[in-house]
Amino acid sequence: MFDDFGEALQWLRSGYRVTRRGWNANGQYVVMQDGYPEGIAINANTARATGLAEGTVCRFRPYLMLHTTDGSFVPWQPTVSDVLAEDWQYA
Repeated sequence: MFDDFGEALQWLRSGYRVTRRGWNANGQYVVMQDGYPEGIAINANTARATGLAEGTVCRFRPYLMLHTTDGSFVPWQPTVSDVLAEDWQYA
């Protein structure tokens, strides 16, 4: 178990998955997506969302993703409760 979210964030940056004991849904965990600092050609889905042409090279910054109970991923940012929690652990 980690002392706080700061320690959990260090492990995320090192490529580990982390979760909270206090979350009431099993199977949820957080990962860090490194992003694409050099850029990547966007697909049709991202082109529709951004209004840019498919294939446009875009840079993406790192971000956190939550693995949900249905097996999908969603961009995630911690709540105040998450940041102050002391029940973070490896997933």
